[in-house]
Amino acid sequence: MKSTEKTAKLVGVLFILAAVSAIAGVLLYNPILNGPDYLIEGSSHANQVLLGALMELILVVSAIGTATTMFPILRKYNETIALWHVCFRFLEAVVITIGIVSVLALLTVSREFAAAGAPDATSFQAVGTSLIAIHDWTFMLGPLFFLGINTIMYSYIFYKSKLIPAAIAYLGMAGAVLVFICALLVLFGVIQQVSVVGGLLALPIAVYEMTLAVWLILKGFNDSDVVPEDEKTTVPVY
Repeated sequence: MKSTEKTAKLVGVLFILAAVSAIAGVLLYNPILNGPDYLIEGSSHANQVLLGALMELILVVSAIGTATTMFPILRKYNETIALWHVCFRFLEAVVITIGIVSVLALLTVSREFAAAGAPDATSFQAVGTSLIAIHDWTFMLGPLFFLGINTIMYSYIFYKSKLIPAAIAYLGMAGAVLVFICALLVLFGVIQQVSVVGGLLALPIAVYEMTLAVWLILKGFNDSDVVPEDEKTTVPVY
């Protein structure tokens, strides 16, 4: 029980750390990802951009941390889905990492542009546009597409095992479906990811993760009265 309580608290802290670092990364990237003067603004705000990259690296570590920390508990109730969850969480982390590399490469291009004095901006802008596009696609695939898949997996196990209250698990599954729908709408150009509709579709999963984090920190997993299917024994009837 002591070990389970510590695990629950660690998972809760990692969820909060992931949320904070993700938001911080988006805000810190603003000079180099938004606006027509990103080639100039990026180099002049280099430290801010690098701090944003560091925040996203913390996000990557936190995301992997939640999956690997929950795995020993989730596997007791459904080992297959628990393993899928870890694999897809790693995929999410890889996609986010690619986005980080694209921003750092864009920062290098911005620095080269600034160092060149008055260069022909066309070639620099072509490279910059490509790197921004890579980041935009990873920003959709990681925080939306793979997040939806990951969340519905572990939330389903939470619901079936009663490790957390059913209402929170329901919110997780509903939020996962909505954010996955949001990913598809963004993928096919129906909506913009950073928009009112996109924000509304992503809001439930954000509320879920923070609610889950607080619950795990304060209450932990409700596993004292739950027996995994593979540990149940059949009592013979005479």
